[in-house]
Amino acid sequence: MIFRNPAGAPELACDACGCRWFDRMKGTCYECGTPMGEQGQAEFRRALAEFAAAKRDGGAPGAAKGQQE
Repeated sequence: MIFRNPAGAPELACDACGCRWFDRMKGTCYECGTPMGEQGQAEFRRALAEFAAAKRDGGAPGAAKGQQE
C-alpha cells in the first residue's frame, strides 16, 4: 500500500495491517512481519521516481490528494 505524506512524498505501508513502519532492508512489515512482494516494491519505486521527477519539474504529485493510491 502506498500513502502520501503531507509533503506529497510516497510512503510504503503494509498491505496486511496498514502499518507504515516497513523495513525495506528486510522486505517485511515491522508490526506483523508480512513480506512485501516484488510488485509492491516495484510500485513503491515507481512512486518514488515519479515524486522525484515532479520535484525536479517544480510540482509534487499527490500532495493535494492526501490519501492512499
